[in-house]
Amino acid sequence: MSSTVKIPVPTLNKEISVSTGLFINNEFVPSVDSAEVIQCFNPATEQVIANVVAGSSKDIDVAVAAARLAFRTTWGKNVTGWERSRLMNKLADLIERDKQELAELETLNNGKPVAVARDFDIGDSIQCLRYYAGWADKITGQTIEVDNKSKMAFTRHEPIGVCGQIIPWNYPINMWAWKVAPALAVGCTIVMKPSEITPLTALKLSELVVEAGFPPGVINTVPSLGSVGGAALAAHTDVDKIAFTGSTITGRKIMEAAAKSNLKKVSLELGGKSPQLIFESADLQQAAAWAALGICYNTGQDCTAGSRVYVQDSVYDKFIDVLVSTVKEIVIGDGFDNKTGGGPLISKAQFDRVWGYIDAGKAEGAKVVLGGERRNTKGYFVDPTIFTDVDSNMKIVKEEIFGPVLSIGRFKTEEEAVALANNTTYGLGAGLHSTDASQCMRVSGLLEAGTVWVNQYNILSNNVPFGGKKQSGIGRELGSYALEEYTSVKAVHWNIGEKLQWPLSF
Repeated sequence: MSSTVKIPVPTLNKEISVSTGLFINNEFVPSVDSAEVIQCFNPATEQVIANVVAGSSKDIDVAVAAARLAFRTTWGKNVTGWERSRLMNKLADLIERDKQELAELETLNNGKPVAVARDFDIGDSIQCLRYYAGWADKITGQTIEVDNKSKMAFTRHEPIGVCGQIIPWNYPINMWAWKVAPALAVGCTIVMKPSEITPLTALKLSELVVEAGFPPGVINTVPSLGSVGGAALAAHTDVDKIAFTGSTITGRKIMEAAAKSNLKKVSLELGGKSPQLIFESADLQQAAAWAALGICYNTGQDCTAGSRVYVQDSVYDKFIDVLVSTVKEIVIGDGFDNKTGGGPLISKAQFDRVWGYIDAGKAEGAKVVLGGERRNTKGYFVDPTIFTDVDSNMKIVKEEIFGPVLSIGRFKTEEEAVALANNTTYGLGAGLHSTDASQCMRVSGLLEAGTVWVNQYNILSNNVPFGGKKQSGIGRELGSYALEEYTSVKAVHWNIGEKLQWPLSF
């Protein structure tokens, strides 16, 4: 099966056309050996909206071969940085042109509000591509003094080669851009495996890759089950680098497969159980707004979701009141409704998982101060749920939930706050709220996280690196640091004057 499907958008009385084949060598093609399909659901209605080709391990082989050929002939070291920049900027322009339809497609397959998909996810993705397009002609090495009279050395930062990229379902377009942009900027070629839950926008973006003028094989898209396509990419001996965003459990498997195959370079952006600390000097209204954003944005389906909040005793009760009233203002509903601030959870499996944690929190004695009640409607909707009276041994405090479920604890001293925040196997993000500048500097330095927000939360910039510590991953996305994930450094030693006397004498 390799065809085009027209997906209805009932609320807008229109249809969106999407190619449903595998995208290899700038063409949409059927699988070479499989008739399997992936069903794509609308999580707001629980209905199937499309079937796409499910790639096999042999399809991954074909895509990798296409990427390797492009790397050796029309991309890699064969094209200038200016040309890479031109094509990337053209792709960004096309995404900007089509941002409304891309947002609508994202909402159909992911559930998030159209305005959020368009103005935040896609807006940031356009900026990400343009940011890295600016880097494409600025990849430089060093000239190193060895012996000014007879020798010199220099370094070259070269594209690492064929990259396997595996992206999640929570930010399908945004994560596509985060992965693709730095890889293209330095000259790598790509085999992209989107989440099997949300492959539609990756396929739509592939159409724009052709329109932008990229040579065949530079970007290939293979929707597939993670256990098939993802596993094949991680273990492939002709893939030079694997980049993955997803769960820590899967990250371990990818790292193991990479080590056992060809020791390919690996970058992992994994899970989190991120804390926010509210100190007594904080602007409580602002702190509550940021805490609400931290757990409600994307309906809590975020690796840096601020799912643990710790509040200083002296302002605990007041903060709870402010936070509850703040969170009540968000509307969880259909993404095509302009009043909606958050959509459904992504799937039945995620819906059941989140409710399992809510039920566990109740069973372990935590107090529900907001939410915690099921709706009797279609769609995988979960309203924001806030627990108080928690302790560090509860499941809702220890484990990543990936839903709008917040645990609130308390502390007396700064030292206790830092200890509570760092009491986790994860280290992706953390936040603190205080008007004491010295305290902000001290605590931000003590928090064990790859990103620390001070008097804000969950706001990222394309020119600032992002990544985790501990079991939240290795490597960095964004900023100039991401370029290092897609390059290898070659040292060149050049003899310009020394004459070797042979045989050696001592």
